[in-house]
Order: sequence, then C-alpha cells, then structure tokens
Amino acid sequence: MKRRQFIIAGASAIAAPGIVRAEGKYPERTIRLVVPFAPAGPTDIIGRKAAEKLTSLLGQTMIVENKAGAAGSIGAVEAKNAKPDGYTLLFATSSTHAINPTAYVHPAYDAVKDFTPISSICVNPLVLVTHPSMPDSVPGLVDLMKKNPGKYSYASSGNGSILHLATEYFKREVGGMDVVHVPYKGSGPALQDVMANNVAWMFETFSTTLQQHRAGKVRILAYAYPKRAPIAPEIPTMIETGVKGYEAYTFNLILGPAGTPKAVVDVIDQASRKIMSDPDMVKFLDDIAAVPTTDTSPERTAKFIKDEIAKWAPVIKAAGVRIE
Repeated sequence: MKRRQFIIAGASAIAAPGIVRAEGKYPERTIRLVVPFAPAGPTDIIGRKAAEKLTSLLGQTMIVENKAGAAGSIGAVEAKNAKPDGYTLLFATSSTHAINPTAYVHPAYDAVKDFTPISSICVNPLVLVTHPSMPDSVPGLVDLMKKNPGKYSYASSGNGSILHLATEYFKREVGGMDVVHVPYKGSGPALQDVMANNVAWMFETFSTTLQQHRAGKVRILAYAYPKRAPIAPEIPTMIETGVKGYEAYTFNLILGPAGTPKAVVDVIDQASRKIMSDPDMVKFLDDIAAVPTTDTSPERTAKFIKDEIAKWAPVIKAAGVRIE
C-alpha cells in the first residue's frame, strides 16, 4: 500500500517556550502518528489537528501517516510492531479498540496487551438520521418499525462497523424490531441512499449530517450522548427521547506500542493535557460536534478501552458479527 504522509507545521522543530521534554532526551526527531483510516475522514481530520498542536508543544515535527484497511487493523498492527520508543504512535478509534477485538475471529492484535495507553482526545457522538418522510421523533420511528416488520431498512457503513453496531444496540434497547440491514462500503453512499429514500434511516456522525439536516435533506432525530451538542442545542439526546442510557460514538485515543517507556508516556500525557485545554483545539472539536476529553490521562485511557470493549462485545455477539 502506498504510504501517504502529511507534514504538520514543519517550522515547529524550533523549540518554543513551554516545550515538554523527557529529561532533555525525548523527542529528538520526527514522530509518526499512525491514523488507521484514509485521508480526509473524521479520524484523519482530528488526528492532523492533534498532531499540529503536539508539534508546537514538543518541538519536533509530528507527521500523520495514513495506514488504512481492515477496519483499522492494518494501522493498528503497524503501530503495535513498531519499536516502543515514542516515535511511532497510534491514533486509535472505536474500530481498532472497541469493535475489532470481539468482531474478528482471529484478531491481529490484543487491544489491551499490545498497546500502551497514553491519552484520550475526544469522542464523536453519533446521531439517528432519517429520510424526512419518516416520523419526526424517535418514539414515532420505533412505533412505525414495530408495526411494519420487515418492510423498512436501515443503512450502515459496513457489517461490523460502529454505525451497524450502534443500530443493533439501539434495536436492543427499544425492545427489538424487524428491520433490514443494508451495509455499504462507507458511510458516504449510505447517507446518500437515506437522502434518496432508498433506505429509511441510519446512525452517522453529527459532523457529517448536520448540514444536510439543516438543508432539509435528512432529519436528525436524536444525539447519542448524555448532553446536547452546543452546535445544535435544539436536537434532543437519545436519552431525552426515552431510550434510557443510550450512548454511541466513535473516539480518538493516542497509544504507543506495548513497552513504551513511562518517561515518553509522561511527555505525551503532559502535552495532551495542554492541547485539550487550548481554546482553539476545544473550538475546533466543538465546531465538528466532537466532545473534547476532560481527563486525558493514561489511567483514564486504559480504563476507557476496557469499558468500551466490554460495552460492545455483547452487541457484536448478539448481532452475529464475525469477521474472518
């Protein structure tokens, strides 16, 4: 696969005030941040912004290297196999560290044992999106689906994707419904078919759908997070619509290979705390409807990974998702 790299803020190799270093040793050269998905997607966009901010703090250039494929597994393995010296990091996601560990029959890595948790950046909550001809509330949609078993379909970005599993989770939490799953190769064509009324509804990221919602091309019924989004406070949370405790999101974490030294972890941890309190970074995430992480610590990141695997494992098993 052809390597694609994006050089972030090359001039920042010049040390600046407030630079963070581990005993004057780390970092001494360019750092790779492996993004396990293609350029221009949400993970890549957030990863580049984080790399830009970290570059300015660390005093060394951080490059974003896209290693897409196998639902993020190719990039995850790339980082797992790297020398644990802090110069190759992974921008982990819900696919690599919540879904793949259970969905794959033979996982290419252990999401817990093969990585060193360093910091948490954000979560990107999903929204329930329908064609405008559908009912204008979550209870209304659920009622229509239950009264018409097998008649309607929902879209996803692929079998075993977070969009697929968010829907299976939703179906379980509302007491079950008979609705046909139509998997696509990516969320873009899936959303296009919702807009064309070829499928009735789907889960998708807020940032991808808000413009179409405001243009009347689709309707966002609910935001799958406990608090409403500042960018669209008129849209209710899923919990407010009556689906108790429902949360579904993608996420972004910074991890190193297993065995990454504590001195390196401490440097990235300190820098991450600074960027997550940077008003520009917070505004950037707010503007794309992502939620900045308030506790970025390695300890919180480690617990978060274990909690997400535990949350999605029963959903994956109940949906019968097994990827060879």
